[in-house]
Amino acid sequence: MPVSNDAPTHALKADSFGRILLVQGPEGPFVRRDLGATPPWLRLPAWWLARREARALKHIHGMADVPQLLDWNGRNLDRSFMAGDAMYQRPPRGDVAWFRAARRLLQQLHRRGVAHNDLAKEANWLVTEDGRPALIDFQLAVIGDPRSRWMRLLAREDLRHLLKHKRMYCRASLTPVEKRVLKRTSWVRDLWFATGKPVYRFVTRRILHWEDNEGQGPKP
Repeated sequence: MPVSNDAPTHALKADSFGRILLVQGPEGPFVRRDLGATPPWLRLPAWWLARREARALKHIHGMADVPQLLDWNGRNLDRSFMAGDAMYQRPPRGDVAWFRAARRLLQQLHRRGVAHNDLAKEANWLVTEDGRPALIDFQLAVIGDPRSRWMRLLAREDLRHLLKHKRMYCRASLTPVEKRVLKRTSWVRDLWFATGKPVYRFVTRRILHWEDNEGQGPKP
């Protein structure tokens, strides 16, 4: 759905990997990831991440409570707009029904062969205007056979991150099985904390100067 450059826009977010814009198109508002302002040395990783998101959104096209891919031309990624607030802006405190629906949403995603792979960030969970859970930001999503060991492992990590949020906002409703899932970490998680996490923090905080607390809202 190409839109002219003079379409009304409103910046939602900007970082080293581009800008997130709310665009008023002829058929209503949509969200655009604009890579045009990306520094030259980050253009390749920014393009790779946007392409990865486009592939994931195309794979789950038609699924409810996730963005719908509208267009990807190598510079702009356009997706449908979902009205709502990030989890940290409107926490589902004590909302057992929300967390049940969030788990069903994850199950639908995983059955389609997609693992989100970035659900520790509260900014990637939405509470929609009518109180439903929704998922955004599929830049790190992985596509694969949902029956494979690798995809089952990634799906379990997605679930663990959801349960961490449930422990934060709805601890009393955690089931014995969910508590066991939280206690049992995978080698992927352990490897990330031992190697990838320190590098991620150094790059995002010291080089890119991000201040969004890894997507959980502004630092105090």
